[in-house]
Amino acid sequence: MGTDFTGLVAVVTGGASGLGAAIAERLRRDGARVAVFDVRPEGAHADLAVAVDVTDDASVRAGIERVAEELGGIDILVNNAGIGAQGDVAANPDTEWARVFDVNVVGVARVSRAALPHLRRSSAAAIVNTSSIAATAGLPQRALYSASKGAVLSLTLAMAADHLAEGIRVNAVNPGTADTPWVGRLLDQADDPAAERAALEARQPHGRLVSAAEVADAVAYLASPAAGSTTGVALAVDGGMQGLRLRPRG
Repeated sequence: MGTDFTGLVAVVTGGASGLGAAIAERLRRDGARVAVFDVRPEGAHADLAVAVDVTDDASVRAGIERVAEELGGIDILVNNAGIGAQGDVAANPDTEWARVFDVNVVGVARVSRAALPHLRRSSAAAIVNTSSIAATAGLPQRALYSASKGAVLSLTLAMAADHLAEGIRVNAVNPGTADTPWVGRLLDQADDPAAERAALEARQPHGRLVSAAEVADAVAYLASPAAGSTTGVALAVDGGMQGLRLRPRG
């Protein structure tokens, strides 16, 4: 892909497992020094692992300042931390709506806000937000989650407009259903996990779950100086689910 992060410092939220871990490993492989923020950062493959709660502004600001001090600045921010939710619009109480939005949406704003002074000093500043296919396609039993990821997508566009003149590119990656521990836990809760997995795979036009490595590759491109003219973009990594309407096979 031609991505080279030599000399750059990246922060990846939710970077201790799942998509975040794959993203952190990908950036490090191409030369970045990576700080992982997670509520449970133990075992993270990173140059610096920090216990940060993205719903706590003091925790976020302390984590950002620690990264800047110990790694010498911040060039790249990947806002990946997020939580899931199931059910239709009536399934969750107000407290759960507030909790999910606090992590998935306001968490992006908190970390970005704290990182902006450091990003403004970088010659290769980039923010990549993790949105979802749920932001661009109506999925059953995902009302709250879809609403939060739709907000991330809109926030990405607004941030891209606000910070372009400061030399900060802002993009999003929209994964399809990915083969992550969170999806694995959902499958384990199903009455027939094998049938549920087959249904999720069939829902994506290429017939399988998206790999974490594929999402990480997309994030690496969007974060890389090689994508210097790319901003305000939501890159779908979903096997064609967002835009394709294929005839049934057979």
